[in-house]
Amino acid sequence: MIQYSAEIQGYNNNLGDSDKAIANLLAQAITENLPGAEHKIWHAHPVWFLEGNPIVGYSKLKDNVKLMFLSGQSFDEAGLNLHVAKFKDASIGYNDVSEINLDNLKRWLLKSADIQWDYKNIVKRKGVLERLK
Repeated sequence: MIQYSAEIQGYNNNLGDSDKAIANLLAQAITENLPGAEHKIWHAHPVWFLEGNPIVGYSKLKDNVKLMFLSGQSFDEAGLNLHVAKFKDASIGYNDVSEINLDNLKRWLLKSADIQWDYKNIVKRKGVLERLK
């Protein structure tokens, strides 16, 4: 079993049982499929980074656990909800661990490493995103 940080495990442990199961499965799958990615609590929820660029994270919302891919709009995936904003993120919400399709999740995680917008330098560029990969 691949380990993720105690900080993220602490975040997951503070969730209710159903949400904790979702968060633990997401953390495990993300860590397995993005080897070498840095992971930490960022803006109050777990996020994984490649070379300092935020790639994927999840957070507990009122009605579900939301998995967000920061460059997900560029994945061309019907299963992700696209956000209408200046950013390139897309997400999916889970209410039960049984809703997580591991094949889709793995495919999205692989795409998250291959398709990236430069969030690391967004402040320096005054809110303008540039494609990295």
